Amino acid sequence: MRTSGMRPLALALALVLGGPLAAQAGDRTARVVVTEADYLDELPVVLSVSRLSQPVNDAPAAVTVIDRDMIQASGFRDLPELLRLVPGFAVAYTRDNTWAVAYHGAADAFSRRFQVLVDGRSIYNAAYGTVYWGEQALAIDDVERIEVVRGPNAASFGANAFFAVINIITKTAAQVPGGFASLQYGGHGLRGLTARHGGGVDKLHWRLTFSAQDRDRFATPTSDRIGSFILPDRLHERTGTYFVNGRADYQLSATSELSGQFGWTEGVWHAGRLLEPLEPPEQDVSAQYVQFKFRRSLGSEHEWTVQFYHTRNRIDASSFAELCLDPGLPHYQSCSAGLPTPPYFPTGLFIDGSNDLRHQRTNLEFAASNRLSDMVRMAWGLEARQDTVESWRYFHRADALSGSLARVYANAEWRLAPEWLVQGGAMLEHHHYVGADVSPRVAVNYELAGGHTLRAGVSQAYRTPTFFEQEGDLAYYSTTGVELARLVSPAATRLRPERIVSRELGYVGRMADGRLQLDARLFRDTVSRFIENPASQYQNRGDFALRGGELEFSWEPIERLRLNFAYARVFIDSGPEVDDDLPASAPANSGSLLARYEFGSGWAASAGAYRTGYMKWLNDGDNNPGYTRLDARLAKRGRWQGREWEAALVGQSLGDDHSEFRVQNVYRPRAYASLSLVW
Repeated sequence: MRTSGMRPLALALALVLGGPLAAQAGDRTARVVVTEADYLDELPVVLSVSRLSQPVNDAPAAVTVIDRDMIQASGFRDLPELLRLVPGFAVAYTRDNTWAVAYHGAADAFSRRFQVLVDGRSIYNAAYGTVYWGEQALAIDDVERIEVVRGPNAASFGANAFFAVINIITKTAAQVPGGFASLQYGGHGLRGLTARHGGGVDKLHWRLTFSAQDRDRFATPTSDRIGSFILPDRLHERTGTYFVNGRADYQLSATSELSGQFGWTEGVWHAGRLLEPLEPPEQDVSAQYVQFKFRRSLGSEHEWTVQFYHTRNRIDASSFAELCLDPGLPHYQSCSAGLPTPPYFPTGLFIDGSNDLRHQRTNLEFAASNRLSDMVRMAWGLEARQDTVESWRYFHRADALSGSLARVYANAEWRLAPEWLVQGGAMLEHHHYVGADVSPRVAVNYELAGGHTLRAGVSQAYRTPTFFEQEGDLAYYSTTGVELARLVSPAATRLRPERIVSRELGYVGRMADGRLQLDARLFRDTVSRFIENPASQYQNRGDFALRGGELEFSWEPIERLRLNFAYARVFIDSGPEVDDDLPASAPANSGSLLARYEFGSGWAASAGAYRTGYMKWLNDGDNNPGYTRLDARLAKRGRWQGREWEAALVGQSLGDDHSEFRVQNVYRPRAYASLSLVW
C-alpha cells in the first residue's frame, strides 16, 4: 500500500475536523453477511449511489453507512434519530408522533427534499411531500444498515432525490433464524415490545415481526398567550403504534430468487394542544404495503430484477368546537378552553377542524446491471408509478386526485486506467404536473495512492410539486359551511419543479492498516425556482445557494474501541425573493461523536454527543438555540440455557434541557432499560 506519503496529512485532518464513515456491506449476488472484521479490512461497499455495487472510494457521490453496530450502540429507538450520525442532517421531533428531518437547510416539518427508501420501496408521501416515519411497519431491530447519499442523486432515483437519498436496508429472512424478543421500558412513556421469529425449509426462508410502541414525549405542562391572558397549556403527545411485517425469500433455482414482503400498521396518536380547538385531539393512523421482487443472476456482475409494490396510508382525526370572540382584537378561541369572560363571547359558530387523508401508491420497476467489457459496467432501468390522494380537509373535494410518473435511467462507470474511474448517468422522467425533465450526473475518481481517492462531480436534480402545493385548498369552515379562515388556495399557475445544480470535491482515505477511514467533502449547490407559500398560495420564488464542507471518520485507535465522528459546516446565501429565515434554516455547525468500547466478559459501553448550532425551522417551527445532547448506554451480554441475551440501560439527553423545533418541545434527561433474548 502506498500510504506513507498521505498518512500525516490525513491523520491531521481526521484529528482536527473528524467525520464518520462506517459501514457493513454484503456482496449483491451472493448475499454475504459482512462482519466487523470485514469492515476494518476493506472500504465499505454501497449499493445506493449508482445502483452498482461499489466500494465508497469508487462511488460518484459521498455516502455514509450506518451499520448494525452503530444502530445498537446509539441507543436510539426511533428511526429518524439515527440520522443524527450523518454530517449535515438536522433532526427534531415536532408533534403528533411526527419528525422533522432536514439536510443542508430549507428545513421545516416536512421532509420534502430527499428520497427515503425501505428495501427499494419509496416511503415519500406525494400528498404533502413528507415522510411519515412513525407509521412505518419497520422495527429498528430488523434494520441491517442505512446508506445515506449526501447530495443530489436524481440520476439514480429521480425527482425528490434532491438533497439526499436515505436507503434503509432490512435483514433478509436467512439472516434471522429462530426467535428474538426485545422489551424496553423507561421514562416519558417509553414502552416497546418487539418479537420476531424466522425459519426456513429447503430453499424457503421467512421471518415475521410484531411490534408495539408507546411514547409520551412531552408530559410536562407549558403555557400560551391568548390576547392579554397567559394560560396553562398542555401538549397531547401520548401515542400507541402497533405493527406486523413479514418477509419470505424463495430460491427458485441456482440463478433465480423470489421475495415478498408485507406490513400493516395501526396507531392511535394523541395530538394537538389544550388551547387549540382547531387541532384534533386524537389521530387514528393506518398503513399497509405489499412488495414483491424477482431477481435473476446471470453471473457475478450481470443480473436483472423486477419489483412491484403497493402502499396505502390513512389518517383520520375528528374535531368540533364552539368559537368565542374577543371583539376588541378580534380573536377567536374555543369556548371550552377555560378563558376568562368577558371579553370573550360565544358566537354560536361551531367549527370543523377534522383532518383526513388517504394516499395510495402503485409502483412497477425493472432494473438491470451488467459488465459490458473489462473496463465498463452499467446499470439501467425503467419505472412507472401512480399516486392517488383523497382528503376533504386539505383539498376540499370528495373525489380523488391522481397522478403518474414514468422513468428511464442509466448509470455507467468506465475504468479509464487503474487509477482513473469516469462515471456518468442520467434519469429521464415524466411527471404528471411538470412534464419531462432530465437529471444528469458526471463524476471522476482518481486514486492518488493505495486507499486514497479524490472525487470531483457535478449533478442536477429536480423536486416536483406535491399535490398539496399545486392543488391544496385548506380553510376552516363552520358546520354550516361558512368559510371562517383561509390558509391555502390552489396555486394560481402551474408550478415548475425546483432545480438544484450541485458541484463537489471529495476525498476518501483508508489509513493506519485500515483502522482509520476518512471521508471529506466540499460542496456548492445552487437551488432555483424555490417553492414557497408567502400568501396562502404556493409559487415559485427566487434562488439560493448552499456551500460548505463535511467530514466523517471511523477509527479504531486501540483494540475494542471504535469511534465515529461527523462534522458539517453549511452556509446559505439567498436573495430578497425568498423567506428571510431561509439563511438560518441550517445550523452553521453541527456534528456527532459515537464511541463504543468492549470491556470483555460480555460488558460494553457506548456514548454519543450530538451538537446542533443555532437554526430556524421554517413555517411552523421556531428559532432553536444551539444545544449539545449527551446519550450513554451500558450493556451486558450472556447466555442462559443456550440462549443469547442482552440487558442494557440507556440515558438520553443527559446534559442541559433543550428545545427542538418548537420552544414548547423541551427535552429533559430520560432513561430506559431494555432486555433482549435470542433463541
